Amino acid sequence: MARGDLTLFEEFALQIGLKTMQLETDVLKVALIKIAATPTAADASPTYSDYSANEVSGSNYTAGGATIGTNTYTEADGTAKLDGDNVTWTQHASGFAVGASTGAAWGIIYDDGATAKSAIAFVELKSGSTTVGNVAGDLTISWHASGIFTLAV
Repeated sequence: MARGDLTLFEEFALQIGLKTMQLETDVLKVALIKIAATPTAADASPTYSDYSANEVSGSNYTAGGATIGTNTYTEADGTAKLDGDNVTWTQHASGFAVGASTGAAWGIIYDDGATAKSAIAFVELKSGSTTVGNVAGDLTISWHASGIFTLAV
């Protein structure tokens, strides 16, 4: 993986079939976690609580992460697309700093409206072992122009 890569959790395929999420009307969030918790696509039944113990902390960061505003889930010609607003944590001198024990390595996308707060995907924020923070400047996750992700049938 490289910085910016987004990976869907394999369990997400089951969650779609069980209708545990409503991707267009539920509140979707991105929580930032430290390098100590490495997510993988094969994580069994991933939820926000599986990663919350390794969440970053600091000024301008709220536990649970930030809401992805204006989320939409559409389909055209057999391809479904999840899209939403970019997410920004503004710069703050007392924010979460770059560093293995303090900085953000991954963003966990999860459905805050689902009973178990089921995780959908994760995006890699680090480059190698270098994490990101919001002490020196804003941290923004900018989704791809084609959407957060697409699923083709």
